[in-house]
Amino acid sequence: MIQKRYKEAFERASAERQEKILEVGIEEFSNNGFENANINVIAKKAGISIGLMYKYFSTKEDLFITCISRGCNILENALDEIMKSDDKLLVKAEKVIRTTCYHSKKNANYIRLYNEITSEKNPTLAKALAEEIEFSTSRKYISSIAEAFAKNDVRQDLEPRLFAFFLDNLLMSLQFSYTCDYYRDRFEIYTGINVDEMDEEKVVSQLLKFIESAFTFEK
Repeated sequence: MIQKRYKEAFERASAERQEKILEVGIEEFSNNGFENANINVIAKKAGISIGLMYKYFSTKEDLFITCISRGCNILENALDEIMKSDDKLLVKAEKVIRTTCYHSKKNANYIRLYNEITSEKNPTLAKALAEEIEFSTSRKYISSIAEAFAKNDVRQDLEPRLFAFFLDNLLMSLQFSYTCDYYRDRFEIYTGINVDEMDEEKVVSQLLKFIESAFTFEK
């Protein structure tokens, strides 16, 4: 999990205030990026003084990382439930695809914020965020694929770590296709379908077929 970057004063704030600050922060960062986001604007929209904001967070970076942590926790909790089940790998894959679609629509600002991380211009911050955010998800995927491999449920010439990486890339691209302009346009160029008008069941089934062929068809 991402290391805590807020002060004890924020922990003592009401749940409603914490929720408001993080929601406003996520919207500001996802719309304007880290560099252009304005912590004064966030404080004003959250209904608190800038002085109180700095009692909660030492820096804009601390607020940014706390917002990221909030978004990551939502999807990670859903993945935990799926990956800990005794389902076959392809059943898990279908559930993860559906969860990805649902999460991307319901929490669009989180996904835009995640996309902002991938284009972060501060290499030190980008590396730290990648290590924090990707570590937990990668372990879940690698473990599930390795377990299926050991049970002979998937092709025996695959390498679990590489397949986990390829699988996550597919899901990340799908996430961004719901919310980020470049990826939305990319989806339409390839499919001829506007994301807002797509048949989600068809997308889920077709992606699952693609994953199934990769995991089960040996040369």
